[in-house]
Amino acid sequence: MEIRNIAICLIENNGKIFVGEGFDEVKKETFYRPLGGGIEFGESARETVVREFREEMETEIKVNAYLTTFENIFTFNGTPGHQIVLLFSADFKDKSIYQKDNIMCKEEGTDFIAMWVNKSNFLNSKKILYPDGITDYLKQC
Repeated sequence: MEIRNIAICLIENNGKIFVGEGFDEVKKETFYRPLGGGIEFGESARETVVREFREEMETEIKVNAYLTTFENIFTFNGTPGHQIVLLFSADFKDKSIYQKDNIMCKEEGTDFIAMWVNKSNFLNSKKILYPDGITDYLKQC
């Protein structure tokens, strides 16, 4: 196994953050994760998040700032993983996305739902936010 470098985006709107919903079959756990993905060779982390939103949502974002980096050691569906996560803030160029509750997205041919979730649900542990480290970052802000 190798350490994977990823870049993800924190997009906020009126106390909510934009996240994709996932499910771990082994843990029987619903979780949420900001959108983004793996950094490709020769690609900057900033370019990665722009590309990932184009691929997954067919939309454009404006990356505002680099926020932080943290390490994520985890198990998903019984498989161990290790990531170095670069977190950016961004805004949607298409302002109509801020009015939508749910948006269908695609990642490598698999459909998933992205949505706005109240940040307080993650801060008070009512909902699970991955990758590890992002909730601690939100608590500091």
